[in-house]
Amino acid sequence: MDLYMKQKVFSWGDKFSIYDEAGNEVYYVEGEVFSFGKKLRLYDMAGNELAYIEQKVLSWLPKYYIKVNGETIAEVVKEFTFFKQEYTVNGLGWKVHGDFFDHTYDISEGDTLVAGVEKEWFTWGDAYRIRIAPSKDTVAALSVVLVVDACIEAENNN
Repeated sequence: MDLYMKQKVFSWGDKFSIYDEAGNEVYYVEGEVFSFGKKLRLYDMAGNELAYIEQKVLSWLPKYYIKVNGETIAEVVKEFTFFKQEYTVNGLGWKVHGDFFDHTYDISEGDTLVAGVEKEWFTWGDAYRIRIAPSKDTVAALSVVLVVDACIEAENNN
């Protein structure tokens, strides 16, 4: 399944809309404006919270928790590497690897592709094409993409 994530420009906090292949909005994301650390919430179009993403503050390397129904399902940790960036998704057994400078990367479970992410260039605000494997958890995959986007944004702002 292909989804398209588009950042809303000129908004307080982080806001994203997520569209299906037909251009219908299927999810949206809102970030908290005044908080310590990044906090994002993923909603369906009925306003139901599907995931809550929270950055662990005072951590040497970036670390985020993904919660569904109040329960932590994953911990995303940026790995310490010298020449390439990698993330480990504890709790789901996933790894994130690729070219983060070009915003092109894959989420995998062993040798199985969970999702592939490509940045759409020449758009107003950040936009991504996300290819999620049919048998994989869409909410978890979108949450991991949001974490990686937050890490890249924080790195670019430093």
